[in-house]
Amino acid sequence: MIADALIAAAILAVALATVAARGSFTAVALFIAYGLLLSFAWVRLGAMDVALTEAAIGAGLSGALLLGAASRVARHPVAAERPPGRAMTVAIGIGCAGVTAALAAAILALPDPAPSLAPQVAANMQATGLGNPVAAVLMSFRGLDTLLESAVLVLAVIAAWSLAPKESWPGPPGLVQPLLPGGPLALLARLLPPLGILVAVHVLWIGKDAPGGKFQAAAILAAMWMLAWMAGRVALPPVSARWLRVVVAAGPALFIAIGLLGWLTEGAFLAYPPGLALPIIMVVEIALTASIAVALALLVIGPPVRRA
Repeated sequence: MIADALIAAAILAVALATVAARGSFTAVALFIAYGLLLSFAWVRLGAMDVALTEAAIGAGLSGALLLGAASRVARHPVAAERPPGRAMTVAIGIGCAGVTAALAAAILALPDPAPSLAPQVAANMQATGLGNPVAAVLMSFRGLDTLLESAVLVLAVIAAWSLAPKESWPGPPGLVQPLLPGGPLALLARLLPPLGILVAVHVLWIGKDAPGGKFQAAAILAAMWMLAWMAGRVALPPVSARWLRVVVAAGPALFIAIGLLGWLTEGAFLAYPPGLALPIIMVVEIALTASIAVALALLVIGPPVRRA
């Protein structure tokens, strides 16, 4: 209980500091720390899959996106120096307090024991061939949710690329990073990617029986690609490259195709033939990992920009 109390107190303190921070960079740094503390809380609750996702995406990639946004805002000090007025601040505070109160009321109003579909999942997991109930829910029982999540990433990449100025289209995304001859970043860019790829493959493969899976593995792969890019060791392909577009869309497209095949053969969208559920799920997981990894990296790197 002491550890739980300390984590809860730290989460509240960092959350308040994030809201009260004056500078955008300070707020983003505190937000990343807040995400990592939430990961510890999920670990204490026994939700390892959620903890991994929060650390990799909620704190890691989201933090990188917010840091990029903060740096762009810093280039326009006139717009950045216009804080919301007192009335807007009060309205935002009331709205946040209302959401907090509603969530607290919903949690406190739950019956004891809380309603759960865990028994139904456990009773039907054998048909999927998976040993991880979270993977069974994401890829079978609630596979449509996973399909929509992966499709949203494709739409996000399209939306990000649409922000590129006409003069820079269809060049490579983001800024050209100079090749670093030495230093910590150059050293990490040489040492970490091979290890990161092995860790990502391991996380993807064990996801069928233990905490892990495609989203966590994809976040690791995206981070390794971005690390090599920031050190200037890899050149990004232009957004017009056909293979790049194919990789981004291949995972969701394959998922949709298998869903339609299940509708034709089993009479339901995303229904798997008996005895073939596990190999089909693993093929989709591998394809989705590649698509999600490339999409996440492209979202963080940003659209093509003007170049001299």
